[in-house]
Amino acid sequence: MAIKIKRIYELYSPSDGYRVLVDRLWPRGVKKSEARVDRWMKEVAPSTALRQWFDHDESKWNEFVSRYHSELKGSPAIQELIALRDQHKSITLLFGAKNERYNQAVALMKMLGGR
Repeated sequence: MAIKIKRIYELYSPSDGYRVLVDRLWPRGVKKSEARVDRWMKEVAPSTALRQWFDHDESKWNEFVSRYHSELKGSPAIQELIALRDQHKSITLLFGAKNERYNQAVALMKMLGGR
């Protein structure tokens, strides 16, 4: 089982496997009909308050991850994502953020046991 992350703006690849969008808001400029998203899991995204507080500020990263994991602890959404991870050989967590190192997909990948 492989867990990867990818900006939704990058081209689709068959190696992506099962594609899950983990943003609360649909990414700008991306047509739903062309996104090749297997599942949109807005419920697993950070709360609006947490997302706005973090604002992709690298200095807040560790605190963001801690708060985000606390939000997800025991949530049905994270349990559903774990089940999807276990059902598919390969899963790609899609995100829209410009910052590829500090975003919720990176935090989720670590939580799900990816690198």
